[in-house]
Amino acid sequence: MKNGLLVLICIILAIGTCGGPLLTRLYYNNGGERIWFMSFISTAGCPVIFMPLVLSFLRRRNHNNSENIEKTEIVLMETPMFMASIVIGLLIGLDNYCFAYGLAYLPVSTTSLIVGTQLGFNAIFSFFMVKQTFTPFSINAVVLLTAGTGILALRGGDGDRPADVSHKEYVVGFLVTLTAAVLYAFILPFVELTYKKVRQEITFTLVLEMQLVMCLAASCFCIFGMLAEGDFKKATSR
Repeated sequence: MKNGLLVLICIILAIGTCGGPLLTRLYYNNGGERIWFMSFISTAGCPVIFMPLVLSFLRRRNHNNSENIEKTEIVLMETPMFMASIVIGLLIGLDNYCFAYGLAYLPVSTTSLIVGTQLGFNAIFSFFMVKQTFTPFSINAVVLLTAGTGILALRGGDGDRPADVSHKEYVVGFLVTLTAAVLYAFILPFVELTYKKVRQEITFTLVLEMQLVMCLAASCFCIFGMLAEGDFKKATSR
């Protein structure tokens, strides 16, 4: 059961990771200009998580009834994890904005290469935040992969710059996308650190609850950005 869920989640993650940037760039290529809107779309599908959570609750309730346990907790998450999830969610919202901003001025190929440098930053943050251990082989792999993707991204220069994007916009898009890679590299070990610090058993249901809170917080962050930019007033034209 656990292996099946793991495979399913990996497939969904692969589809989203590959398809998301392509759809975002397609939106910009067809005249889209609302960066906050595209940031919001990244986590707007989070209500889908309610479906497996309801199924998990029903399963727990049936099990408790068979064991003559009267009360079944609807929510397993406790306050410390809830607060940490909100903070992480706000960081994810900011990261989504940086990523959407970069895609507005960079081609998908360059964006993917820049995001690939996340591996190196991830290794650094993991070492300091969760005491991740590294072997000489893993260090060598991280350095080579990060350096390779970084060089390829820089090598592209203005050659792959979209025709309607100025040099300044291209450079800013490059730097903002790099910021997105660094920020997400920080978020991943932050999540692992949260798992280690909370005094709860980490179950599949608890992880789903945490994902739901993070995505809701990220979506709210982007909604405030949309309100500030007046995206809702211009939504009818899109």
